[in-house]
Amino acid sequence: MTGVAIAGAAECDLGATGKTILELQTQAVTRALDDAGLTLADVDGIATNGISRFSATQLADWLGLQPSWCDSTFAGGAVFEMYVARAAQAIAAGQCGTVVISYASDQRSARRRRLTAVYDEGTPEAEWEAPYQPLHPISYYAMVAQRYLHVHGLNRVDLASVAVAARARAQINPKAWTYGRGPLTVDDVLAAPQISSPLGRLDCCLVTDGGGAIVLTSLERARDLPKRPVEVLGYGEALTHTGMASEPDLLRTGAIDSGRRAFARAGLTPADIDVVQLYDSFTVSVPLGLEALGFAAPGEGLAVTTPHNTTGGGLAYCHPGQFGVLLLVEAVRQLRGECGDRQVPGASTALAHGTGGIFSSHATVILGADR
Repeated sequence: MTGVAIAGAAECDLGATGKTILELQTQAVTRALDDAGLTLADVDGIATNGISRFSATQLADWLGLQPSWCDSTFAGGAVFEMYVARAAQAIAAGQCGTVVISYASDQRSARRRRLTAVYDEGTPEAEWEAPYQPLHPISYYAMVAQRYLHVHGLNRVDLASVAVAARARAQINPKAWTYGRGPLTVDDVLAAPQISSPLGRLDCCLVTDGGGAIVLTSLERARDLPKRPVEVLGYGEALTHTGMASEPDLLRTGAIDSGRRAFARAGLTPADIDVVQLYDSFTVSVPLGLEALGFAAPGEGLAVTTPHNTTGGGLAYCHPGQFGVLLLVEAVRQLRGECGDRQVPGASTALAHGTGGIFSSHATVILGADR
């Protein structure tokens, strides 16, 4: 246990908003602070990225803050779970007292999303990949999916079940992009245009605007605030590779190591976790991630019964480019019992796991409802 808790959590507007990144960031930050019963005047730490070259500085200036601690590390979608570790350490060390971790993207409204990779001197290993003109990042996840299906004797129907389940969960989440669109069937997934074999369009995450924020402070202070605190129990992270050419085993992801480290720090095991929020950029991410984190043996992730991705996930809820902060928002809400029809009864522990790049960066956070 860290003695640090999440005291507030919120989303900004999601979908196709027509708003700028800074407008969405402002929504996320102020809504999370309202949820915590705090104001901007209470904030002395900030962690964010995706705004500009100097994201933390820009957001702080925009909000009128002069924080004593900041972090603007970029490690893809896993970085927000990494920020939790850094913020918890900073708060415990007395470097700051209240940290806001936030993110927002206008990628759908601004049509920012592209499928091509940028190869430069910083990624020399790409010379072995560029001749094949991969779509970034889909082709890389497709390689993992192809290997996963081959090794475990599965097929596209099995992966399609992940998208079907995600849509079903989104049907009870009014904020989901696909809410009200009706159920998805395996046949729908298989009939969708193929993007990079074996992944079709409905095997891929959404492209939306959106984001969110969480507020961290000491557990002692959080107990005096309006909402039930959610304590940071453990965290772990791992970096593995930049390009697929340097990855020796496509099915051994860094989640194995980040999860092991987080569980060790928390003093818990997968059997102790009530709800999982897992980065699902593609359908293969779900079974492979659950297996790597210890919720199932290799090849058995599709049969996991532990409740997971209760919003509908990146496949059916929203995906604003980096999804990791919204995993934390939903984990907090589940542990507070705020999720209505999608609430996991009696949830007292949650795991949020972020993935960045092409299975390149991994970070795991374990949370517990304050007793």
